[in-house]
Amino acid sequence: MKRLFWVGVGVAIGVSATRKVNQVTQKATPAGVGASLGEGLRELGAGLGAFGAEVRAGMNEREQELYSLVEDTTEIPVRPPQPYVEPTPSGRHARASRRGSAGR
Repeated sequence: MKRLFWVGVGVAIGVSATRKVNQVTQKATPAGVGASLGEGLRELGAGLGAFGAEVRAGMNEREQELYSLVEDTTEIPVRPPQPYVEPTPSGRHARASRRGSAGR
């Protein structure tokens, strides 16, 4: 019975080691390196995008604080006029018709 137990333990260790070696060798192939590099670049891009959004939000917040401070101190309105944006129907952009599809 002891021998059967140790054979089972040896098989389990062998299977585990084989899977681990296969994972490491897959990562070392050009396709594995490319996939790892691609994942890293996607994460970097997402992080940079989030950082840029936070910076823009902070800039807008600080800009509003400064406008308020100047207007409170001088009592002169200094905020630039907001550009008018015409609302689109039902909140969606209207699609332009394609050429030649008007009579279909």
